[in-house]
Amino acid sequence: MKICRFNENRLGLVEGGVLRDVSEALKVLRPAEYPFPQHDVLIANFDQVRGAVEELAPRARSIPLSAVALLSPIANPGKIVAAPVNYRKHLQEVLGDPNLHHDNQINFIERAGLFLKATSSVVGPSQGVALRKLDRRNDHEVELAVVIGKSASNVSRNDALNYVAGYCVGLDITIRGPEERSFRKSPDSYTVLGPWLVTSDELTDPTNLGFSISVNGEKRQQSNTSELILGVAELIEFASSFYTLLPGDVIITGTPEGVAPIQPGDSMYAEFDGIGSMTVAVRSAQMEA
Repeated sequence: MKICRFNENRLGLVEGGVLRDVSEALKVLRPAEYPFPQHDVLIANFDQVRGAVEELAPRARSIPLSAVALLSPIANPGKIVAAPVNYRKHLQEVLGDPNLHHDNQINFIERAGLFLKATSSVVGPSQGVALRKLDRRNDHEVELAVVIGKSASNVSRNDALNYVAGYCVGLDITIRGPEERSFRKSPDSYTVLGPWLVTSDELTDPTNLGFSISVNGEKRQQSNTSELILGVAELIEFASSFYTLLPGDVIITGTPEGVAPIQPGDSMYAEFDGIGSMTVAVRSAQMEA
């Protein structure tokens, strides 16, 4: 199943080049009360939502995908967990280029650990990326994004994939410089998730997915998740050994070699085997001040 959010927070079931508007399925969710939960309520109650979606789908209105604005499939992630230098060739790339490491200490991921990105940085593909610090280098990084489906604490890698709700394409936009990673990677719109959530029963094996990103038609990064240093299961084990992962939390798994600058006016096209593709426009945040 492919589930998307579109237009004014509507819910869609993606089938080929169209979606079915199944927003009525959201009625199965209980109204939130203060204090609001720390997790995403749709993902936490996905079994009930899925049942309603399946019942509504045959009679739901069909809309061409090209006619809608796609939002992040996850509305309220409690946290975004990111994996630094998690592809071997990218590790070599960063170590060898001062424009990437800026004299920051670069370690193997097992030693460096993971880091968090601000949830306020999340957007969908239709919302685009608004670049800040235009006097500095801003880079694209394409990654597999893993959405956690249920609470996970001290989970073993052998059991880890049972805690996954699904997958989407992730873009981790990065300002280069000497500051901490989470600071440089957390401006508004610097985490793009989309184009939809592919549920884990449809994408059962995340260990061999080809993917790429092109900018203005020029291919920049191309790799396969088989090249990850720590795979999806190992990342869930690692992250959940430090803190509890909640429904709707997102793990972005790292980017391969080929990171390069983007500028206002650029168009990024990212695609992933088993998931799909998305086009994301780049603009200047200074124009919005």
